[in-house]
Amino acid sequence: MSAPTRPAGGAPGPDGPHRATPAPTAVGSDDHRPTPARTAGDHHPTPAPTADDRRLPVAYVLPLRWADDAGLPELTGYLRWLSTRVDVTVVDGSPPELFARHRSAWRGLVRHLPPDPALSGVNGKVTGVLTGVGAARHEHVVIADDDVRYDEAGLRAVHRLLDRVDLVRPQNYFDPLPWHAWWDTGRTLLNRALGTDYPGTLAVRRSTFLAMGGYDPDVLFENLELIRTVRAYGGTEAAPAWLHVRRLPPDTGHFLGQRVRQAYDDLAQPARLVAALAVLPALAATVAARRAGLLLGAAATTVALAEAGRRRAGGTVVFPPATSLAAPLWVLERGVCSWLAVGRRLFFGGVRYAGGRVRRAAHFERTLRHHPR
Repeated sequence: MSAPTRPAGGAPGPDGPHRATPAPTAVGSDDHRPTPARTAGDHHPTPAPTADDRRLPVAYVLPLRWADDAGLPELTGYLRWLSTRVDVTVVDGSPPELFARHRSAWRGLVRHLPPDPALSGVNGKVTGVLTGVGAARHEHVVIADDDVRYDEAGLRAVHRLLDRVDLVRPQNYFDPLPWHAWWDTGRTLLNRALGTDYPGTLAVRRSTFLAMGGYDPDVLFENLELIRTVRAYGGTEAAPAWLHVRRLPPDTGHFLGQRVRQAYDDLAQPARLVAALAVLPALAATVAARRAGLLLGAAATTVALAEAGRRRAGGTVVFPPATSLAAPLWVLERGVCSWLAVGRRLFFGGVRYAGGRVRRAAHFERTLRHHPR
């Protein structure tokens, strides 16, 4: 079965027509409207911008499932600011008592919805996204985890890019930067040096998302699944390394609990998996041969590669110099956890996630092209 075809004349891109009529542009965006001419005797002052003037025709979907409300005051403050800029929908799969508390805290700020009960899947974030994008009121939709913190410049940049492409992949950075966020930034810098990183936020055109039937809720690496589904449908993507979007770090316990699960994501990226699995054998062979110089050279090369990623596209503004030093440690961690992830697949049928077990990290793009949703 082949992938669904696009409507005639609907291919996106800088030079091509868009498939959907753009929503009206809010005053104060980059599409400036002509200013009426004033007469010589017109001395009325220009009205100050209002909150409505700053709003963009953008929907913001935040899928959420909390077990406690430790972060509620901080998130509420962010939603209060965000709701003055874009149309916010929180899809909340939290237990009933927390759901009720959230509804009370966010009344008048956001649309607060439960996940659509007609949707099912092991990955609750995906069912939340499917619900939220389906309910979105605008063509341009930002999808963001609950720890992502956009600023106004980031929202406007995403909005502009979605005029030209179907999917936007920003670049996250951690702020503040405790030790475990510093450690994980080593991964981010290597990804930037070798290609693109996988953030906790994406932005899509709603028409493309609905036309391709959403994406599979039964995979672990949901962002890669969405990216590949858009590509398989024939959509276009922008991954601006300069579009830095802040992310709050997880607590230490959550970080430690994610190590094997994140390594499991590489089962959907065979080249990365093979490289990661080679780390421990290479390390063992080098130690056995007593080649300390080779080890130091490999570590220095890894740091240099990470530093190239840090310097790319203005990254030095958000990634401190010492973060490059974390790259060799992250590589060693991934080398260990990749073997554990393969063991989970072979002996347990998958990795545990949200009370269940997920077998598939993500589909390959060729599979999605021949077997669309």
